[in-house]
Amino acid sequence: MTHWEIQPLQLVPVALLAAVYWARARRLAIKGRPVPALRRTAFCAGLAVVLVAVCSPIDYLGENRLLWVHMVQHLLLGDVAPLLVVLGLTGALLRPLLAVGLLRRLRPLAHPLVALPLWIVALYAWHLPVLYQAALHNDNVHALEHISFFAFGALVWAAVIEPLPGPAWFGNGWKAVYTLAVRTAGAVLGNLFIWAGHAFYPYYAGPDRLAGLSPLADQRIAGAIMFTEGSIVTLLAFAWLFIRFTRETELRQRLVDRQLDEALAARAARYGRSARLREVSQSRS
Repeated sequence: MTHWEIQPLQLVPVALLAAVYWARARRLAIKGRPVPALRRTAFCAGLAVVLVAVCSPIDYLGENRLLWVHMVQHLLLGDVAPLLVVLGLTGALLRPLLAVGLLRRLRPLAHPLVALPLWIVALYAWHLPVLYQAALHNDNVHALEHISFFAFGALVWAAVIEPLPGPAWFGNGWKAVYTLAVRTAGAVLGNLFIWAGHAFYPYYAGPDRLAGLSPLADQRIAGAIMFTEGSIVTLLAFAWLFIRFTRETELRQRLVDRQLDEALAARAARYGRSARLREVSQSRS
């Protein structure tokens, strides 16, 4: 139960992401536009979380012993890792990918009104007993489950963090509402696990799988973990949005005071183009 294992089907996407990111970041550095160290660190940390989730004993225990460990794995893959990876992205990094026709056509999936329902459907569908147990019995289905958790989680966080510009109306206030909607959907599922009167997944009912826990207790722990993780991430997201709001307000007012158009000032402040802001401010003084 302490072994690590390599699953090529799930590791190939991680390796491809790392290779593409490294190549693009290196090219930007050569051009004198290096990716900030914090962003590179966040991206690497996100990939490290993915590796821990799919290669460490978490994978073995979650698939063969305990539902609550499997829930930890899903939260790492569907929430923590996508958040860190998206924090590591910038428009400059993504620009070559958006030049590819198919990937460019997928960009609308990151629209908040598209990403949210997709994420909710994926979250609830994969936790239906028929699909959840199918993933436990088939490695290919399990890999698809993990990839979809990560992909839809990344879309949800991309709408909030905006490595690429989002809709003009989707400011920090709406992002707070959006984040709350995401967490409410997760909290409802978590409460279903906590308060259900029966175990949802017969797969975990065997005595060799439960490590002394009843199936219902195992399920309730899984729900509590889901609820707690969501609450912590929500508080952190709200704190980040508040800091971002105060920073944007200050930058916007500074530009407006220098006679820059208010709409342009708001957009420039929203996307943190500090170097460009200084140039504009100096040209207006």
